[in-house]
Parts: sequence; structure tokens; C-alpha cells
Amino acid sequence: MKKKLEQIKKEVLDKLSEVKDSPVLRDLEVKYLGRKGILTKHLRGIAALAPTDKKVIGKLANEIKEDLTAEFKRLRNKLDYNTVSSDFIDVTLPGQHIKRGHLHPLTIVQNELEDLFSSMGFMILDGPELESEYYNFEALNIPPHHPARDIQDTFYVDTQTAANHKQMATNSANRLVMRTHTSPMQIRAMLKYGAPLRCVVPGRAYRSEATDATHEHTLNQLEGLMIDKNISVANLIAVLKAMLSSIFQQEVKLRVRPGYFPFVEPGLEIDISCTICRGIGCPSCKHAGWLEMLGSGMVHPNVLRAGGIDPDKYSGFAFGMGIDRLVMMKYGIDDIRLFNSADLRFLEQF
Repeated sequence: MKKKLEQIKKEVLDKLSEVKDSPVLRDLEVKYLGRKGILTKHLRGIAALAPTDKKVIGKLANEIKEDLTAEFKRLRNKLDYNTVSSDFIDVTLPGQHIKRGHLHPLTIVQNELEDLFSSMGFMILDGPELESEYYNFEALNIPPHHPARDIQDTFYVDTQTAANHKQMATNSANRLVMRTHTSPMQIRAMLKYGAPLRCVVPGRAYRSEATDATHEHTLNQLEGLMIDKNISVANLIAVLKAMLSSIFQQEVKLRVRPGYFPFVEPGLEIDISCTICRGIGCPSCKHAGWLEMLGSGMVHPNVLRAGGIDPDKYSGFAFGMGIDRLVMMKYGIDDIRLFNSADLRFLEQF
């Protein structure tokens, strides 16, 4: 044991003579004097020695530990002093390279959309992501029995207690959800600004989805709303064509299909020829050649009434679009899950 302790001391002193910076010194101190260090383990083994050996070896071990601790402290002070007191700066040395940050692809396209709609006279609005059931569903003409309100599709926030459970269960304004779309801002905007009205609402929405190449639980949407006298489907198609052509910087091929959405009447599904596979078929378009881009239609009279607007005097159109899918089409990305992956190999391409 005595020979081993002296060997450890010599080994440490030899290594200390070669130390040039504080991180190496710190690692060396942990290796030998830390709680699980080499010298510490030998010190714990002294308790198992015979009483006569324990006294001699114990005294030697403590002396070695004190010597090494003092040497570590002396060398640490020396390195710290050299670091702090050195005033010399070699201006010919290259500076430290700082990586330049950049915008996320979703942010890039959202900014382009905001600039486009601002140039068309639309306001850019923002709304709460934690929303009441009233604004998220009922004011948008989505009745309680609609499948979208089922727990499988919506993240409900439990704010109820035993005392007020019954009262809150009858008041949808008190029940909270993570908004499933940015459409609740239709009602909020109409109540605040009235008619005529032109606005778009970009932002995140949340749905309880099984994730795959085209579905995510956290998605980014752009809601559009235009209300005035004599607004028709022709106005809607014109705005959508201008938007998509501007984003893709080319003429886009649209397919308009009838669709059902409770907050519009009539409802329209807008598809675009897949720009990733050029209409041949790929995982992004589910091998159909077309990718569903957005839902739209003429604002339902019940929604106008909920927003305090007379449907006999005004009409309007609304559309909701996934910014994620638009970015996928623009940059040829075949998996929506990459956006929230925080994978620098993906993000650094933009």
C-alpha cells in the first residue's frame, strides 16, 4: 500500500508538470482527488488494514493528499493569474468565428405571406393560442356533436374543480382548448373592427393527431377573411391564385372541389398540383399528384351574426391554409415532421 501511494503521488506530480491550462488541471484533480478518484479509493481502503499498518499508512496517505491538494491549488492560482494578468493581445491572430443565425423556413414563408397580404390591403392580426370553446367552435357554427370537438382531435385544458364543474360544463366560454385552427380570430376581428374587413391571421394551432409525413400535432396556419358588400366566390379564387402564384413564383394549377366546413357556405377545397413530384405521385401527395392546400368558402350567415355583422347587408369569404404544407411544396420537403425536429442538418439548408 505504501509503495502504491508513493507511486500515485509521483504520477500526479509528473502530470502536473505538463499542465498548461485550467480545464486539464480540473480534469486531473477530479481523476485523482475527486469523490471517485484514484487516491480517494485507496484512502477508503486503509480502514481494512491491520491496526499497526493503519497508523503508518494513514499518516502517509494524509500527507500525500495534503501535498497534492496544495500543489493543485498553487498551480490553479498560477494559471488563473496568468490568464487574468496578461494584457498582451495579438491583433494579427484570426478572430473567433461566430456562426450567423438565420430564419426558420416556416418564418421565411410566413413573412412573405404577410408582405403579400399587406400589399393587398389586409391587416395582419394575432390571437390567443389558448382559446375558449365558444370562439374555437360555437361562434364558428360548429355544434357540440361535431366530430372536430371530440377529445381525439382537440387538446382540452382541464381548469375545472369539483366545486365549479357543473357550472362550467354549461358555459362554453369558460372551457378552454388549445386552438385547433386560427379561425377563432374571425369572430374576434369582426367584433372589434366590424365591416368592411380584410385580415389574415398567421399562427400555430394544435390537434391530437397521429404524426406521419403529412400530419403533425403542432401546425402553422394562415387564416384569411374578407367581408364587404357583394363579395363572391370569384373574389376568393382571385385572391388565392394571386397568393399561390406569388409564393411559388410561377403560375400554379388549382383544382377546386366542393367541401364541407361548418363556418362557410358553400365550402370549397383548393388543391394544387404537387410541385415536389410534378403531379406524378409521391409520399407528400399520397401518390395522387395533387396536394390539398386549403379549405375555403363564403362565410356562413351564422358566423357573420356571431361577429355582429348583418348577413343581409354583407357577405365575405374565408380560407384557412397550412403554412407547413405550403413550405413543403415551395422547398420540396417530403416530411412535415422535419420542421419541429430541431435537426441542424435540415435547418442549415435555408
